[in-house]
Amino acid sequence: MYDQKPLLVQSDRTILLDLACSDAENARLDIIPFSELVKSPEHMHTYTVSPLSLWNAISAGLTADEIIERLKRWSRYDIDQRVLFFIEDTASRYGNFIMTLDPDDEDRILLTVRKKLFFMQLSSSSLAKKILRAEGDGIFSLPRLERGRVKVELIKMGFPVDDRIPLNKGEHVEIRLKGSFKARDYQEDAVKSLLGHGESGTGFGTVVLPCGSGKTIVGILAMSKLSTRTLILCPNVQSVHQWINELKSKTEIDPSLIGEYSGDIKEIKPITVSTYQILTYRKPGEEDYLHFSLLRDGKWGFIIYDEVHMLPAPVFRITAELQSVYRLGLTATLIREDGREDEVFSLVGPKRFDTPWSELSERGYIANAYCHEIRVPLKEEEEIKYALASKREKYRIASVNGNKMDIIDFLVKKHSDDSIIVIGQYIEQLEEIKKRFGWPIVTGKTSNKARDEIYQKFRNREIRVLIVSKVANFAIDLPDCSVAIQVSGTFGSRQEEAQRLGRILRPKEKESHFYTVITEYSEEEEFAMNRQKFLSEQGYSYNLEKWNE
Repeated sequence: MYDQKPLLVQSDRTILLDLACSDAENARLDIIPFSELVKSPEHMHTYTVSPLSLWNAISAGLTADEIIERLKRWSRYDIDQRVLFFIEDTASRYGNFIMTLDPDDEDRILLTVRKKLFFMQLSSSSLAKKILRAEGDGIFSLPRLERGRVKVELIKMGFPVDDRIPLNKGEHVEIRLKGSFKARDYQEDAVKSLLGHGESGTGFGTVVLPCGSGKTIVGILAMSKLSTRTLILCPNVQSVHQWINELKSKTEIDPSLIGEYSGDIKEIKPITVSTYQILTYRKPGEEDYLHFSLLRDGKWGFIIYDEVHMLPAPVFRITAELQSVYRLGLTATLIREDGREDEVFSLVGPKRFDTPWSELSERGYIANAYCHEIRVPLKEEEEIKYALASKREKYRIASVNGNKMDIIDFLVKKHSDDSIIVIGQYIEQLEEIKKRFGWPIVTGKTSNKARDEIYQKFRNREIRVLIVSKVANFAIDLPDCSVAIQVSGTFGSRQEEAQRLGRILRPKEKESHFYTVITEYSEEEEFAMNRQKFLSEQGYSYNLEKWNE
């Protein structure tokens, strides 16, 4: 440790945090509210300051002057004037568009625009022609149901909305935690960041925590604080069942008040747990989503969007209508492959809490994991076919390379005392693995009942090795799983890599290992570089080796 100031603020608005400095932790705590963690390898962590990160901070009560003061306090060198201007200019955009209820018409909302220039800009926009109605100098009105849509359109124009309309608490439902249950400090902090003291502008937002760190507990804690009618939306039926089990084990809620709304069961109770899939179901050739009424007509006081980075586009539309409801998004990564993070900000809420994966690992809250990439040659008989194939087909040929079988066999024998998942993208490849080794398999075609039974046998150690397709990317609780062998993936998706790693991050005494097996000198290498870079940036050690046997 040495005593130099720990921050290096660069002209491109990236911030380097030198972990060797004695004040590194104090500086990190100061900059987290207004910056995004980009990567966190062992010596230097990199953060960036973006419009969204600044608006997150401003909405939480920070000012541009406070942000600049914190940077100057910890910066080793003078800060480029362009960075300071960007912070002041971006921060100045927040608070120029204010939403309040129309006191004379409960079905309309007032949008006050503080600057004349911005009012004129908006007056000539498509929003003004289609939705907004001028009510006087600097004021528009809009229908209550268009609240979310206007917020999304304005943030795309570079103007976040300061939404000051109080949230409706909803019908009271007593939700008490069991006396034996104790949350971790960061879970409590996450809920405090979401709910504040109940003041205007709080009660909606997103919490970012690593897989295995207890995001579900954050949701349950928030439910206990609000004690209101709650809808929980999940990526699949298995996560629905996990939420229900956690609610029963951690709270004193009467089980008769908890309902499942899925493909097989259609219960609407004061606490209802459902899936994105059922909400977005519609009959072939029809435009109507049959189950949107669950969201619209449920009289919810609180909605939890589990794995909010997976929020389907149609649900954004209904979420735009549900702006008077307390809202919580939970995710391990706010990366959306479709780039719609700004809509999560506008509709679900800004990021309220985030913490580095490596920090929770050091504290023992998630497993200590090691990442390995093993490169294997392409089968000789596939070389000509590969050379003549299109780019996309090259990737598939490399992904299902039969030479990967020997590595799988070697790794399973090497980790003979571990619970192991073999995970891949291509079903025919997974079926070949099952045919050779005889291990059970879970794919999209496996019924929900069969999935639950197989997962439970895996948890009970009746099954030691399990083959899973991408259906297991999300929200599957396999606490004792300590080895994952990835044999194929989705074109270098960072989101997928984070979720697959998360399958082995539950805290445990033994170390966890995440293996990726790729074909050398192939299209797989390019995409593997993206995944490798992402994991290294999260602070995980990454070992590269070639298969020589």
